[in-house]
Amino acid sequence: MPVMLPEGTSGRVAVLLLAAAASACSIKKMAVNALGNAMAEAGDTYASDEDPELVAGAIPFALKTIESLLAEAPEHEGLLYAAASGFTQYAFAFVEQDADFVEDADYARAVHQRERAKRLYLRAQRYGMRGLETHFEGFAARLRADPEAALARARPKHVPLLYWTAAAWAAAMSLSVDDAELTADQFQIEAMMRRALELDGDFEDGALHDFFISFEGSRPSAAGGSAEEARAHLERATEISGGRRAFPLVSYAEAVSVSEQNRSEFEELLERALAVDTDALPRARLANLVAQKRARWLLERADELFIE
Repeated sequence: MPVMLPEGTSGRVAVLLLAAAASACSIKKMAVNALGNAMAEAGDTYASDEDPELVAGAIPFALKTIESLLAEAPEHEGLLYAAASGFTQYAFAFVEQDADFVEDADYARAVHQRERAKRLYLRAQRYGMRGLETHFEGFAARLRADPEAALARARPKHVPLLYWTAAAWAAAMSLSVDDAELTADQFQIEAMMRRALELDGDFEDGALHDFFISFEGSRPSAAGGSAEEARAHLERATEISGGRRAFPLVSYAEAVSVSEQNRSEFEELLERALAVDTDALPRARLANLVAQKRARWLLERADELFIE
């Protein structure tokens, strides 16, 4: 037997149900945003950790959680930044480097890891571009058409997204030298990095200079590269961090010292990198440990890299 409601009650119930549903949606959105903000700010916890293997095991879960939250809040700036930076750092530190380290013993695994790293870098780049699109509508198309004009509106607050988007893009390109489409993106990547450098050259204790050490140092002069420019960026990166970061030294040794066949400089720079106190700059502790691991690997390969 149906329940009879007083006249007009059904309308009030409907309104109450709609209000309750709206409230529930609002609460869910608030919860997603709150958790998203917390996840976006968790990067410092990983960056200061002293156990790279622990971080390597934890990051995939964190990244998938970030992606799940982005499915609910697709324009959350903090989450998009966390995805762009997180996937880039994970791909380099624990996927691409693994390929380098195992290549001599397991070439098939090295190939697999580089292909995986490329996919992760491109995923990071897409998240970064989404983040930039939330600030500048039509950014991707404008960047392709006229990089300088597209970047003119960028301000210091946009540097983190510019940097990690371009870094992911450049890393993917470095693993795809036979990919004409990606190689053609070099001008967009360079424009983004130069604009970021112009806006905040001290970002992340000199990380932008790390990029230009490799960018200038790994290209022959005929292709626009410059060992002198790379050296200037090394000196500036070292100055900004007070010598508390190992990556600039490792990057220069690998990009320039090897190409110039300067073994004494190569060994001296890598020994300096290994001497960096990983506790001196807590926010760079993990990055320094990763760089020092690469420095030891490079020193072990010195006889292969230099022709006596």
